[in-house]
Amino acid sequence: MEKNLTNMSLGEFLRTRRNRLTTEDVGLVSYGRRRTPGLRREEVAQLAHIGTSWYTSLEQGRNVNPSEDVLNNIAKALRLNEAERNHLHLLAKPVQKKVKEQQLNVGLVRTIRSLDPNPALIIGRYWDLLLWNKAAELVFRLPSFINNMQQRPNWMRHLLIREWQSLNKEDLEAGIKVLIAQFRADYAHFPNDPMFKELIEEFIQSSQLFREIWSLHDVQWVTERHKRSYDPRIGEMEFEHVTLQLPTDPDLKIMIYTASSDTATRLRNLMSIREH
Repeated sequence: MEKNLTNMSLGEFLRTRRNRLTTEDVGLVSYGRRRTPGLRREEVAQLAHIGTSWYTSLEQGRNVNPSEDVLNNIAKALRLNEAERNHLHLLAKPVQKKVKEQQLNVGLVRTIRSLDPNPALIIGRYWDLLLWNKAAELVFRLPSFINNMQQRPNWMRHLLIREWQSLNKEDLEAGIKVLIAQFRADYAHFPNDPMFKELIEEFIQSSQLFREIWSLHDVQWVTERHKRSYDPRIGEMEFEHVTLQLPTDPDLKIMIYTASSDTATRLRNLMSIREH
C-alpha cells in the first residue's frame, strides 16, 4: 500500500489528537507506566470500534478508505470538535475545490470603505489582501490601498513579519496560533494546490513561530471574538472581530473589527490628522 502526502497529513493529525488525550479523559482504566503521553493506538481503536491494525494503517499514512461512519467513530473517540471533525473528513476523503478567479463587486468595495473608523478588510483564497479601508491601514500598518498594486500583501506573511510593537510575546503567540489554525482549515480544501504548498514552505522556513505552531496540526473556525491590543501610536484598542463569507464565494473572507466608542473616536481623530 502506497503512501501520499495527504494520507501522511491524516496520520499526523490523528497522532496529535491522540497524544493530547489521557485515559481519564475517555473513561478508560490505565495500566502501567506510559513511556509517551496520550492514548495508545489500540485504545483509540477500541473506542472507535475498529481493528487496531486498521487504525494503525491510517496513522501510518497507508492508502486505506475509511467510511463516513468509521471517521465519525474515530472523531468521537478522539473527542474532536466540529472544526476538527470536518478536517478529519477532508483529510481522509480530499476533494480539491475548483480554483476560480476572485473578484470584488462595487457594492462590496463601497461597503468596506464606508466602515471607517472600524477596520475592515477582505482576504482571498491564499490569504492575499484584496481590499482594506483606511482604519485597517492605520491599525495593521498596511500600505495605502491602490487598485492596480502589482502584488497585494499576504495577511499571514504580514502578521508573521510585522514588528507587533503593540503586543507582548504571550499575546502574539495566542493570536498567531488562532490564525494558523484557521489557515490549516482553509488549506485542507486545497490539499494539492501548489500555491498553498509554496506559502506553507515559505512560512516554515522564515518563521520559527509558524513552524512550531504548524506542527501541532490544530484547526479552528473563528467567526467572532473579542480583541484587545495596545499600539503606542494609538493607545489601548478594543474590537469585536467578525469574519463573514459570501455564499457565492466562500473562499473570500470579509473581516470586520468593530471598534469600541473610545477606540473609534481615537481612530477617527488620527485618520483626520493623517488626511491633512
